[in-house]
Amino acid sequence: MIDIKLVRENPELVKENLKRKFQIEKIPLVDKVLKLDGEWRKLKYQEDGLRSERNNISKKINELKKAKKDAKTEIKKAKEIPEKIAKSEEKRKNLEGEIHKIMLKLPNIIHKSVPIGKSDKENKELKRIGKIKKGKIKGHVELGEELGVLDFDDSARVSGKGFYYLKGDLALLNMALINFARDFMIKKGFEYVEPPLMIRGDVLLGVYSNEEIEQMAYKIDGEDLYLIATSEHPLIGQFIGKTLKKKDLPVKQTAYSICFRKEIGSHGVDEKGIFRTHQFNKQEMIVICEPKDSYKWYDEMLKMGIEIFKKLEIPIRVVEICSGDLADLKAKSCDIEAWSPRKNAYFEMSSLSNMEDAQARRLNIRINDGEKNYFAHTLNSTVIATSRVLVAIMENFQQKDGSIKIPKALQKYMGKKVIGKGK
Repeated sequence: MIDIKLVRENPELVKENLKRKFQIEKIPLVDKVLKLDGEWRKLKYQEDGLRSERNNISKKINELKKAKKDAKTEIKKAKEIPEKIAKSEEKRKNLEGEIHKIMLKLPNIIHKSVPIGKSDKENKELKRIGKIKKGKIKGHVELGEELGVLDFDDSARVSGKGFYYLKGDLALLNMALINFARDFMIKKGFEYVEPPLMIRGDVLLGVYSNEEIEQMAYKIDGEDLYLIATSEHPLIGQFIGKTLKKKDLPVKQTAYSICFRKEIGSHGVDEKGIFRTHQFNKQEMIVICEPKDSYKWYDEMLKMGIEIFKKLEIPIRVVEICSGDLADLKAKSCDIEAWSPRKNAYFEMSSLSNMEDAQARRLNIRINDGEKNYFAHTLNSTVIATSRVLVAIMENFQQKDGSIKIPKALQKYMGKKVIGKGK
């Protein structure tokens, strides 16, 4: 959520940002919020005037009483003022609610470096790393079923589309990835956290846009609780309403969690596969920092993401997200994509985002520097979404005999070098 002061002082910048994000239909909202804000300020001015008048009348009443003069007229006026203030406050609070709803719909101001484009087709490739493998190979579904390590038939009967059973060595490889990612982040100085798997609605609204909530979030029936779509949400959410001391920054945390997503929209879930599902495992990292440091941390988190995939020996490319593909809370974002020999193309592995102060405003996360309070900046990045990395490993490390070579970085966690050899 952007600052209302920005809308007041520079509405054309907000409108231009909407144009750059190709959200032309939202431009009238800027004028609407300006009108409502004008009414709000007028009521606030009237209330301040009424309070000042009440103070003056109270003084006059005291003076009249001391002089033993009649104060009935002034007392009557003084009694009428609180009712006038209460009515004005009620109108103003209603306006605040309307303004807040509109402000939640206005996207964050994108960073000046973000490429302009309408869709993911116009995202900008920044670099490629690693040697790509080509040739005819089996898809992860076929290979996993042949090796008896993936089961979609039983999961469909038990849970429906968008779920799976990992079995045997593939399930152990999944745990190896989780342990590898956890150890990697701890060595980088991040605090390891195990978060709740459900969060309240006010926290979810602080970390996600309305559109994302509708498309992704599973609500617990009859309770103000949602299953988490990523551990970023409870990690950032733990600081709701808090004022952090400057000396305690940056906050650097990493968490493993199971994640749950409805995946409603253009992508949907896999009919059969583990790439896009309703439930998956993920290691996440977040940073809460001084505004001046947030892009330094953006670069540092990207380096860590690249290092992870270098250690796993998976060929990748880094893609910067264009303005039209950028979610509303994000000021800047990029994806790391892995090479798929089967598709002869890259596919998304992880995402890094700088929210600047958008989440902090929604959740009221502030910094105190000893003199003043101001909003923090928040960043988040996927360390590893294990199911997607499993797909990348099954394709890039597939051998002619149908076995899967285990990346060296994971062999110590597995106690073996190959999955499925001789089967």
